[in-house]
Amino acid sequence: MRDALRFGANYTPTRGWFHHWLDFDLAEVRADLDSIAGLGLDHVRVFPLWPLFQPNRALVRPRAVEQLVALADAAGERGLDVAVDGLQRHLSSFDFLPAWTRTWHRRSLFADPAVLAGQEEYLRTLAGALADRPNFLGMTVGNEVNQFSDGPHPDPDRVTPEQAAAWLERMLAACEAGAPGRFHVHAEDDAVWYRDGHPFTGAQAARLGAATAVDAWVFNGTAQRYGPTGAATEHHAAYLVELAKAYADGPGRPVWLQEVGAPAPLIAPDGAARFTEATLVNVLDCPDVWGVTWWCSHDVSRELADFPELEYGLGLLTNERRVKPAGQVVARIAAACRDRERAAGRRPPEVRATALVADVGGARTAPRRSVCAPGGAVFEAWARLTAEGVRPAVVLSDRAADRGHLTARGITELVRTTDVL
Repeated sequence: MRDALRFGANYTPTRGWFHHWLDFDLAEVRADLDSIAGLGLDHVRVFPLWPLFQPNRALVRPRAVEQLVALADAAGERGLDVAVDGLQRHLSSFDFLPAWTRTWHRRSLFADPAVLAGQEEYLRTLAGALADRPNFLGMTVGNEVNQFSDGPHPDPDRVTPEQAAAWLERMLAACEAGAPGRFHVHAEDDAVWYRDGHPFTGAQAARLGAATAVDAWVFNGTAQRYGPTGAATEHHAAYLVELAKAYADGPGRPVWLQEVGAPAPLIAPDGAARFTEATLVNVLDCPDVWGVTWWCSHDVSRELADFPELEYGLGLLTNERRVKPAGQVVARIAAACRDRERAAGRRPPEVRATALVADVGGARTAPRRSVCAPGGAVFEAWARLTAEGVRPAVVLSDRAADRGHLTARGITELVRTTDVL
């Protein structure tokens, strides 16, 4: 399966959500994993809660680490590989920060030497505990940790792009020290691609780590502006994959669609299956996709309070582990891809020879990256071309005259936004 297209789910436990680590029940975990494996998926992404695993800077709880390893082993017994997110600071609208970083102990999450050393030890410990497990894919540094560096977070730890890059490099090195040679990545939300002045950048996303991770949510203004069935909405994940590739140093870097889901009510429950199918079909038409990890495996129980409404129904399965229509779509497409690969090997999509030029002000800090956001000129032009049947890639303007770069990517035609809008 190493060279196969990967299909997985972000594992949301049916009992207690991610608070299940407080009352860890391996039998319940096994039942959840059975239902995920029943969809024909090949991996899960799992989320240790940082404050529960490292409640003190000098204490990574051995029992919590043992439970993580037990979960990974249970997944392996069911044919599921495991990717582990380390520094869980933000999940489904809630922040998870240990007390040794807040209030009386307030220190920068990205720049304080003591905090950095504690984070390193934590990531190295988790990776090291799983390093000998054959089904361990690797670490993700954390889930959308960039949110803590900038607005709209209500209490951000401000950093420069240089500090953000140094932090990422140090955390990735800690993962590598714990489990050498694994698939270690970092993941941010779409501010890296869309928000002017954000210290985490597309260049960092596309050049650090083993792959570029993309989180593609249409509640960012896409579904609101273009509607649930608009071309821009159904191709949003594919657009982000292609935009991410524009920042890479060269062709062939894998892109992992690490989060994508059908958020209600912007995507109505009776339209979730259509959105899921369209999103997957369009993403799978992009070269260099490593895999798709759907958000999420199971619905959040209505017994839990204070989640945004859209969070409760994002699962491929219900909280009672029944397969939903979107889950049926993912299972069908995953099975069809697997069957094709077994019969003829993996055949990548055709190269996208037409590229839309994006002037973000230079790849390093992209001061004008908002042109790529919903409503921006690049986004609008890409969506219009796609609706007309074109398969556009994206090339940054500072590389548009680099013939070697274009040739390496198979790009033979450049289109400017002014040619389209």
